[in-house]
Amino acid sequence: MKIAVFGTTGQVATELARRAPEGVTLTAIGRDRADFSDPAAPVRALDGLDADAVINAVAYTAVDKAESEAELAQTVNGDAVGALARALAERATPFLHVSTDYVFSGAGTLPHKPDDPTGPLGVYGASKLAGEQMIRQAGGPHAILRTSWVFSAHGANFVKTMLRLGAERDRLTIVADQVGGPTPAAAIADALFTMARAMAGGAKGGTFHFSGAPDTTWADFARAIFEDADLSPEVADIPTADYPTPARRPLNSRLDCGTLKEAFGIERPDWRQGLRDVLKEIT
Repeated sequence: MKIAVFGTTGQVATELARRAPEGVTLTAIGRDRADFSDPAAPVRALDGLDADAVINAVAYTAVDKAESEAELAQTVNGDAVGALARALAERATPFLHVSTDYVFSGAGTLPHKPDDPTGPLGVYGASKLAGEQMIRQAGGPHAILRTSWVFSAHGANFVKTMLRLGAERDRLTIVADQVGGPTPAAAIADALFTMARAMAGGAKGGTFHFSGAPDTTWADFARAIFEDADLSPEVADIPTADYPTPARRPLNSRLDCGTLKEAFGIERPDWRQGLRDVLKEIT
């Protein structure tokens, strides 16, 4: 099977490159060939490409910076994704795309289902939602995989930030009223490969959720990181209101992953084991 991946440096893209299963030939397409700040670039990159499925792991993910770079965020997360989706729809090539819990407002306490009403709180979430909508409008075979709180041994993420701060400070104040599922990038990559194989074989796509279990808070996630990394800073719980940021964060990032299990047999990963794997790799 031949799979093309847009993206080479992000957390998920890195794990896709590392974890291609036996029997899969992977073609990774980086920014030098497809800069998503130009919506025509990923379409041009399809010229001469032979792929049974295409995975997009490119995104503008600077949540706070997006508030002052709305046009760029919309271009990368919306317009370029839409252009790629339309080109792949013409080829009837399955298109798998990674999205985010930020498409929701974070209201309530129940896990969000894929068909729940959306309501992004900021530019980043709105741009990712625009990309989703364009994929659906393109009409081709597709799967949108919303995920949350991604971590790995690569790039910038909460785990790596906590390891640095936990080694530097005796006390940290961390938000404790946002709840979600930390998700190992490696597990996302594995899920995408499973889905791509199934869709190349004719399986139905749609919009799905995938996040680590069990759901937790940022503060408790930090405590788990420090315990496993043998660090001992005190963690003080604070509300989101005491940690203002340019972009508002959803308080409820719980995702109902039931339809993903039904369609593809994919279970929620245990983020605690994923954390141990990442810490082992880092150290």
